[in-house]
Amino acid sequence: QVQLRESGGGSVQAGGSLRLSCVLSGGMISEVAMAWFRQAPGKEREFVSGITWYSTMIEYADSVEGRFVISRDSARTTVFLQMNSLQPEDTAVYYCAARRINGVERSPKRYDYWGQGTQVTVSL
Repeated sequence: QVQLRESGGGSVQAGGSLRLSCVLSGGMISEVAMAWFRQAPGKEREFVSGITWYSTMIEYADSVEGRFVISRDSARTTVFLQMNSLQPEDTAVYYCAARRINGVERSPKRYDYWGQGTQVTVSL
């Protein structure tokens, strides 16, 4: 059973930074693309960033390009999201997702596994 576990959320003032982590475990873990999505109250879940198994493809939403950096460790089972210059509009629950096909997709429907989410709150 594949599981995703996020950590690293919290509260920060505008301009601050947070680093999210997502650990992938269980099942046949290989050639798995992973991504971060976020969902603010009353809004749809939106793509933030994604990375392929060998980190050969990385994508960002326009809203976070240049501020957020996605990476994964050498074992490829942990994905990080370094979030810098955070703004109040970044406030949301951030979800880690994985898909068995090794490619980044921006639709949440393309992902097979999800974490429980971690809250990020940015205040002025």
